[in-house]
Formats: sequence, structure tokens, C-alpha cells
Amino acid sequence: MSIHREIAVNGLWKQNAILAQMLGLCPLLAVSTNVVNAVSLGLATILVMALANLAISSLRAFIPYEIRIPVFILIIAALVTVVDLAFNAWLHDLYLVLGIFIPLIVTNCIVLARVEAYAAKNPVGASTWDGVMMGVGFVWVIGLLGALREVVGSGTLFAGIEMIVPGAQAWQILPEDYPGFLVAILPPGAFFVLALLIAGRNWLDARANERARQRLRQTAAQAAA
Repeated sequence: MSIHREIAVNGLWKQNAILAQMLGLCPLLAVSTNVVNAVSLGLATILVMALANLAISSLRAFIPYEIRIPVFILIIAALVTVVDLAFNAWLHDLYLVLGIFIPLIVTNCIVLARVEAYAAKNPVGASTWDGVMMGVGFVWVIGLLGALREVVGSGTLFAGIEMIVPGAQAWQILPEDYPGFLVAILPPGAFFVLALLIAGRNWLDARANERARQRLRQTAAQAAA
């Protein structure tokens, strides 16, 4: 359980692919114009990461070290193709919106980085869990980024939800006469919001480290007394 807890904490916070490692920024910045698009791509990424880690961890003993990267990419590409076809078949409207960014999961640095750094060296169970948690860490960041950009940019939330849940409607968060803030929806807005999220994470980590140092000083003072 301690290993699985450590993997979860690393994926969600300590080694978060976006906030800590700055990986996968291309789909993050391009697709996060609203929360539905962002979370949908994130869920597809979770599926690919979990299955890729599972497959490569299972086959790692049979993959020659010299050709491991091409083999890894081939496995990831096969999984992405399956996900791409599934979106096209069952979520066609959303598939048209996400466009090229579903196939581009193949080149997403998050997927290849975790396969190389973890799945190729660890057992199947831990590797699969690592893929899931790294994917969840990606989803909550891209989802929050999409939500903030959508609310500030257009005043709504869950725009496009009808592509997934027929009959559902977006929430009007701000007044209907809200003029919108175009910069939030454009690429510069993505950079600004992402910078604020990274700054917030660094601030929280700094506070946690300071509290830990204070506890250590108090413990040392009590021991000396």
C-alpha cells in the first residue's frame, strides 16, 4: 500500500506531469479552451497511459534494449489508434472538435516518459497504477485550466457537454450579458492561467516545507531540553 500511495502522490502532485515536469504542454494549451474538451482528451490520455504501461511492463523482458524506443512508440501508436477509432465511432462530434490532438497522444511526452522511466523497469501492477495516476494528474490540471479559461473567457461551464450527454446544457456561471474575455480563450490566456497554477503549486510546496522545518526545529529543541 505504501508503494501505491507513493505512486499516487507523485502522479497527482509531487511529480505532476504538467505542474512539476512541464510535459505535454502542446495538447494542454491547445485543447483546454473549455472543460469538456480538456477532460475528454485527458481521459483518452489516461486510457492510453494505463494500457501502454501495462503492455510494456508485461513485455519488458522480451524487448531488446537497443530498439526499446521504437517498440514503445509502436505499442503506444497502436493503442492511440484504437482510442481514435473509438472516439470516431461513439463520440463523433467530440472527435471532430478534438481533431488531430487524439492521434498526437502518440507524441505526448508524458506517455513516452512514463513508459521509459517506470513501466520498462517495474512490475505490471505498479506500472499500470503509475500510468493511471500520472494520467489523473494530467486530467485534473487540464480540467481546471479548461474550467478557468471557459468561465473567464465566455462565462459558461461545460460548454459542449451535449456532445457526450445528449440533452444536457452548459451552465451559465456569469450573467448572460457578460461580454466575455477573449484573451482567456486564446493561447496567451492558456499561458497566463498555467503560470498562475504553477505559481500556486510552488507556493503551497514552500509553505509545506517551511512547516516541516519548523516541526524539525521544535523537535530538536525539545530533545535538547
